[in-house]
Amino acid sequence: MIAANTDIWRFQTHPEVWLIIAVVTGFGWWVTRVLGPKAVAKGQPIVTSRQRLCFVGAVALLWLASDWPVHDIAEEYLYSVHMAQHLTITLLIPPLFLLATPEWLARLVVSADGSSGQWVRRLTRPVPAALLFNVVVAMTHLAPIVNSSVENGVFHYFVHLIVFSTALLMWMPVVSPLPELRASFPGQMIFMFLNSVLPTVPGGFLTFAESPLYRVYDHEVRLGGVSAVDDQQAAGLIMKLGGGIFIWSVIALLFFLWVSRQDSLRPSAAASNRSKRLPEELTFDQVQHAFAEAGEPIPEGEAGTESPRSG
Repeated sequence: MIAANTDIWRFQTHPEVWLIIAVVTGFGWWVTRVLGPKAVAKGQPIVTSRQRLCFVGAVALLWLASDWPVHDIAEEYLYSVHMAQHLTITLLIPPLFLLATPEWLARLVVSADGSSGQWVRRLTRPVPAALLFNVVVAMTHLAPIVNSSVENGVFHYFVHLIVFSTALLMWMPVVSPLPELRASFPGQMIFMFLNSVLPTVPGGFLTFAESPLYRVYDHEVRLGGVSAVDDQQAAGLIMKLGGGIFIWSVIALLFFLWVSRQDSLRPSAAASNRSKRLPEELTFDQVQHAFAEAGEPIPEGEAGTESPRSG
C-alpha cells in the first residue's frame, strides 16, 4: 500500500492542460477567420452553426476531463473516475471534434494524393480502426501501464494521446467529415456493435476482481470511504454498462436515421418509375402520329375472312 496526500481537494495547477486548450481554441479561430475565407468559395459557409456547437462542446469536455479536480482525483484517488475520464476521451470528445470539422478542412488534411492521407484512409477502414482502438484500450488497463501512467506525467499524456488518436480513427467510419470514409448505416451499426462487445472483457475482469489490481490506487486515503476493491469494481461497471449504453444509444440513433433515409427515398423512387412508364404530357401531335402509324382501319365485312390454319 502506497502513501497518498490526505488533502484530496487541494487545488493543483495544470499549465500543460491550459496550453492544450489554448492551442485547440486558437486553431479553431485560425481555421474560421484566416484559412476558411481563402479555401472556401465566396458565398459558401466556412462552418455551420452545428459545427460551432460541436467544437465548443468538445473543447469544454476536454478541459473538464483534463483539468482540476477531475484529473487529480482520477490519477491519484479513484480509478472509477479515471475510467469515466477515459470514456469521455474516447466516446464523447472524438466524435464531437469530427462533427465539428468541415469537409473542406478534412480534405486539406486527408488529401488523396499524399502519403499521410493514404495512411489515414487505410487505418480508418472498419476492421483496422476497430482493432487498433480495442487493442489500445485493452493495453491501457494492464497494471504496468496504469501504474506507470500515474507515476510518470509525460508517459501519462502519451497514453492519453494514443487513446485519443485511436478513438478518432475508430469514429471515422461513423462520423467522418469525408462521406467516402463513412460506412453504410447497416455497416456502421455492425461496427459499433462489435465495439460494444470487446470492452466487456476488461470491464468484466475489473468488476469481478476481489483484490486491488493497481498499487497506485491501493492506499489508505479513500475519497467518500470507497474501498480500493469497490472503486475498481465501480470502474468495471462504468466501462461495461456506461460505455455499452452509450454505444447502443448510438446504434439506435443510426437505425432510426437509416429507416428515415429509406422512407425518404421511397417516394422519389416511385415517382421516377412512374415517369419512366408514362410520358409527362400527351399532345395532339402524338395522338395523330400514332393513328398515322396504325394505318387504315379494316372494314367490318372483311374482317375474319381468312381461313383458319389447318392443324
